[in-house]
Amino acid sequence: MMAGLDPKELLELALLLIAVGALSGFLAGVFGIGGGAILVPVFYECFRLAGVPLEVRMPLCIGTSLAIIIPTSLSSFRAHYRRGAVDMEILKRWWLPIVLGVLAGSVTARFAPERLFKIVFVMVAWSAAARLLLARETWKFGDDVPKGFLMRVYGFFVGLLSTLMGIGGGLFANLLMTFYGRPIHQAVATSSALAVLISIPGALGYVYAGWPVAARFPDVAALQLPFALGYVSLIGTLLVMPTTLVTAPLGVKVAHALSKRALEVAFGTYLFIVGGRFVISLLNGA
Repeated sequence: MMAGLDPKELLELALLLIAVGALSGFLAGVFGIGGGAILVPVFYECFRLAGVPLEVRMPLCIGTSLAIIIPTSLSSFRAHYRRGAVDMEILKRWWLPIVLGVLAGSVTARFAPERLFKIVFVMVAWSAAARLLLARETWKFGDDVPKGFLMRVYGFFVGLLSTLMGIGGGLFANLLMTFYGRPIHQAVATSSALAVLISIPGALGYVYAGWPVAARFPDVAALQLPFALGYVSLIGTLLVMPTTLVTAPLGVKVAHALSKRALEVAFGTYLFIVGGRFVISLLNGA
């Protein structure tokens, strides 16, 4: 996967991805985020070392992240569902508009500039972090989630923006549910289910959107078969996926053991750090 690196460096990167898989699976269970908020920044650095061109690096990170989120979110959802924490009514209202949003996001990924992905990530991550860290429960849209057309509009944009960011939808669903007064534990559990709805069509969309990339960059091994399928890195997926499946159920147990405030502070801190990483990248033009 990493052209131009010696075997020792390749081994170190492989071990890093395996460890990151364990961490992302654990935090997917804790926060219901699918793990993409962990995976995207790490893949970005790995693909930079692999010599992946800047203009396609972020879409490759996101497509690979979405592919890994499929089994991770399924594992997390099953564990939350067994605890009775998932709001199935929201899933019924959102599944169709979310899938439509995912399809729109996959098309956008083919034509949008690379900086757009980073800007969307930072804006959403920092707005979520501010609300969680400052404990601004008065920052809300209403006392309960809406019904009808507005709810469907929300679902569409959850699918669209999550596909652009490669995070499985948990971040946006968490935001919306908590902004409408839902408990964070319920928001986390329901978000894990939404990640399933988003990651499957999202990953397939990135395979399609990235299909011409291999021909455009024939000298970049990380973009060619059998190392990649469109905007999905097969090597990265195979290295990360197994450990996410082991640690996601452990994260669910921790989530239900934590207090509401502890869960908010932990998630908010992480989002702030990750957003800062991409701000630096935007400023440096890297």
